[in-house]
Amino acid sequence: MDASPLVGIIMGSRNDYAVMRGAAEMLAEFGVPHEVRVVSAHRTPDLLFEYASTAASRGLRVIIAGAGGAAHLPGMVAAKTVVPVLGVPIPATMLQGMDSLMSIVQMPKGVPVGTLAIGAPGAANAGILAAQIIATTDAALREKLTAWRAARRDEVLAQTVGDEIEVKA
Repeated sequence: MDASPLVGIIMGSRNDYAVMRGAAEMLAEFGVPHEVRVVSAHRTPDLLFEYASTAASRGLRVIIAGAGGAAHLPGMVAAKTVVPVLGVPIPATMLQGMDSLMSIVQMPKGVPVGTLAIGAPGAANAGILAAQIIATTDAALREKLTAWRAARRDEVLAQTVGDEIEVKA
């Protein structure tokens, strides 16, 4: 995107992008400038600290952090910035993301991380939630989100199952 990013999407490895792609796609759909980076809590801790500690000064308003396994990335980022962090558990182990969910959601008092659902649905919702956070001060984006929601409603209302079900608006 051409404009300075308002949302940072980070993940522990390039493989995580298969899940995190949904966040980027939702932000692109709403025209929210964003960046996508690999930042590993365990393999590149200095990069993590730099990324998080400079996020606000670089204009980021929300950070979406996807992490699998021990899932330290969202919490460590949140510990180093006051920019809101949204955590997306990645199903990367035999526990299919339950380990990541438990890690991300169990942040201590004073270091909040908004935790989304495991996997691709959580990533897409993180993108939408980030857009909603930014829309609190951006009327045009708020209108896009309202129109998008109305279109989702209309898609459901247009579905027919058969004569036995009457759909009312």
